[in-house]
Amino acid sequence: RYMINCAGLHSDRIANMVRLEIGMKIVPFRGEYYELVKEKEHLVNHLIYPVPNPEFPFLGVHFTRMINGGVHAGPNAVLAFQREGYKKTDVHMKDLFEVLTYSGFWKMAMANWKDGMHEMIRSFSKKAFLKSLQRLIPDIAEDDIIPSDAGVRAQALKSDGSLVDDFAIFQSERSLHVCNAPSPAATASLMIGNEIVRRIPKYLFDDSKKVFTAHSHEGFK
Repeated sequence: RYMINCAGLHSDRIANMVRLEIGMKIVPFRGEYYELVKEKEHLVNHLIYPVPNPEFPFLGVHFTRMINGGVHAGPNAVLAFQREGYKKTDVHMKDLFEVLTYSGFWKMAMANWKDGMHEMIRSFSKKAFLKSLQRLIPDIAEDDIIPSDAGVRAQALKSDGSLVDDFAIFQSERSLHVCNAPSPAATASLMIGNEIVRRIPKYLFDDSKKVFTAHSHEGFK
């Protein structure tokens, strides 16, 4: 009866399926990480972030203390050749064709080509990546970091080349579409969950048991 689209990397495609004009396209950017070796984890006790560039939605490399005690360093931000392209070798021709034929991508690329080149260099050069990390912790050496898993950011890009750096939530009569949630923390935010629920039409809650009981399995309590 009502659909909530939180499909991340495929959220724009699902919005298009219901003929909703959202004025943006998801462009996948892979964020590549290193992690500190066990002997150097003591250098980071909390989050260490740089001052962000307000003209660029990507924060830049930073240090994140993980729940298991490890420390992730990164990420950079490079174009992924597949919407779920977690490795450099991942290529999907349809996904890549969509990006390369989108005028907004080329406008963004031309305006930010210097930053883009720097990100690409860091993707292939451990020394360049290390240099960025040393701006935050000068004592870190090349042997102190090892490659870690990558993530892919579902970055919404407008046709004028501007990167959407705020939440983008669209609504139709029978569906709601979260087409830009600009950080991993945002996708796990209870406040954003509350906002999504607030936007669900009130009439659905009049018979809410029929709407939601089918999804109230043991694992969803």
